Amino acid sequence: MSENKEKKQLLIYVMIAYGVTFLMGLFIWYGNSKGMDVSVFPAAQMMYPAAGVMFAYLCTGEENLPKGYYITFLIVTGVMILLSFLSLFVPVEMELLEKMGLTFWSMISQYVLILGSIALWIVLLATKKEKRRAYGLGFFNGKASVFCVLLFLILYVGRTAFSCLIGGQMGEFAELLKSPATWISTALLPVNFFLVFAAFFGEEYGWRYYLQPLMQKKFGNRAGVILLGIVWGLWHLPLDFWYYSDTGLAMSAAQQITCITLGIFFAYAYMKTGNIWVPVALHYLNNNLIPIFSGNYSADVLENQTIAWGDLPAALLINLVFFGLFIFAKPFRERGSISQQ
Repeated sequence: MSENKEKKQLLIYVMIAYGVTFLMGLFIWYGNSKGMDVSVFPAAQMMYPAAGVMFAYLCTGEENLPKGYYITFLIVTGVMILLSFLSLFVPVEMELLEKMGLTFWSMISQYVLILGSIALWIVLLATKKEKRRAYGLGFFNGKASVFCVLLFLILYVGRTAFSCLIGGQMGEFAELLKSPATWISTALLPVNFFLVFAAFFGEEYGWRYYLQPLMQKKFGNRAGVILLGIVWGLWHLPLDFWYYSDTGLAMSAAQQITCITLGIFFAYAYMKTGNIWVPVALHYLNNNLIPIFSGNYSADVLENQTIAWGDLPAALLINLVFFGLFIFAKPFRERGSISQQ
């Protein structure tokens, strides 16, 4: 690929992945300031990085593209953007949904993600294997993929247990482990993944498949991934300030800790397997284990969190120990490009 073409693709990617994100962030701010429902915006935002990659490839004439899959994904992204605006300017009140922590438009957006995910699977399965592999869409490649997913689960549970231990909450953690709801919800995660994967693919196809190799090529395996974690964290700024928390600066700092350390492990898994579906699955697990281990199954579990500056040193240390140390793993010491499936 020529250098000019690569620069053009990167520019298009940035304009969509970051430009659209921060433009939509203005509407999140507006809705938040007026007490409006902005719960559709986070799910829509997750779609933008992959949309940026797809637009970049389509606009620069890449050959042998899985166009059906790309176009389907872009249509779903467009519908999610439309629903974000409708949630602000065409509010629909339904008392029953509000009791469940839902709104009309957030419910509709979930249906769109489910139907969109099903459509994407159908189109992807109908795409020739050569096209899938050429653009990082090949399926799981056996033992390495399973190993990374199981390792993440062990580390996630271990991190949660350790956090509860130092926070004096082991009793609550033990009760969660005894609860049938915990195990039923966990058992349903693989099924739910296939129904809502589009949003998590939306981030990981942009971060790990596209941007990670570029960052590593320019800055090296380790520095490239750390810098990727920083820009991934900065991408969350509109949500950090006007959705996730009312303590925006502290939330942004916490987001950096999460994105850098989790980004290291996700990068490790991607480099080890060459399979984008592995970090997609890990991202899905990370987000969907939160309500299970918090015991809060409401739809707004991530909204209006309170983050204290004093909590950050412990969070940094724990995340470095459980995920950040993978920066010293073998894949980061090896040279060469990722062998994509």
